[in-house]
Amino acid sequence: MQGRVNLSGLDLNLLVALNALIEEQNVTRAGERVGLTQPAMSAALARLRRHFGDELMVRHGNRYELTPLGAALRHRAELAVAAVERVFGAQPDFDPLTAEREFTVLLSDYALMVLGPILANLLETRAPRVRLRLEPHGPTAIDDAETTLRGVDLLLLPHGFVSGYPSQDLYRDGWVCVVAADNDAIGEALTAEQLRTLPWITQYHRPTAATTADRQLALLGFEHRVDLVIESFLPLPFLLAGTRRIALIQRRLAERLAPAAGVRVLPCPIEVTDLVEAAWWHPLHATDPAHQWLRSLFADAAATLK
Repeated sequence: MQGRVNLSGLDLNLLVALNALIEEQNVTRAGERVGLTQPAMSAALARLRRHFGDELMVRHGNRYELTPLGAALRHRAELAVAAVERVFGAQPDFDPLTAEREFTVLLSDYALMVLGPILANLLETRAPRVRLRLEPHGPTAIDDAETTLRGVDLLLLPHGFVSGYPSQDLYRDGWVCVVAADNDAIGEALTAEQLRTLPWITQYHRPTAATTADRQLALLGFEHRVDLVIESFLPLPFLLAGTRRIALIQRRLAERLAPAAGVRVLPCPIEVTDLVEAAWWHPLHATDPAHQWLRSLFADAAATLK
């Protein structure tokens, strides 16, 4: 197990410098970003190199490139700086009508499509000076949930990916099949045999990343032929046009996109349990009044869904 670092012996200003250096990959620009001269930033880089026992950035021609360790620190440094900002930005109470604060929430493009418009309207009415930063998550953020949750306010995910952290269920959604409207290989209904034999489009199709529906199919021993994999949900219905492919997507998303994508929405002939979309957070946020308000905002947005 990796030992704990004695923070009392560290200058935490180096964290800000590290984040700037990794993002800019240029000593001068990194210094300008955090208000340090070029010599001061060079000195910070030297201290960081001694601490990590690694160059972090190496010069190639007239530019710098990150070492493997430098690249590995990119996400951690960004989240750590965000966490520090939240710690020192904490207040004993929170008035959404007057507060000026930014919240960061990681979510899929599917959840953004479902909740985003509602959240935008509620935010404008309830907290006109609050900024909500909605960013996409991916397998890396989910695999390292401990680090991710320390650096963001909320992580929106269905149950089955994260455990051991506080969460709040937001809404349920079912799964439906979608096919191109002109797919004459499929009639008014799909059969299980067609699911097995026709090609599929799916998302995050690999051992450590899959949708909850794909995981259920795998547990049932259901084998299907996937020949196109994408890392998001929204484009999927549009990629079916002119093909014989099948996709299994969330009902709410299918209903929103079907008219524009030119697809038919059909029941899945194999029973797949509904997903439960939830908001997850790190325990350190549990009693923060601002964070409690944020969670209630998402709960209210989800409550309006039909």
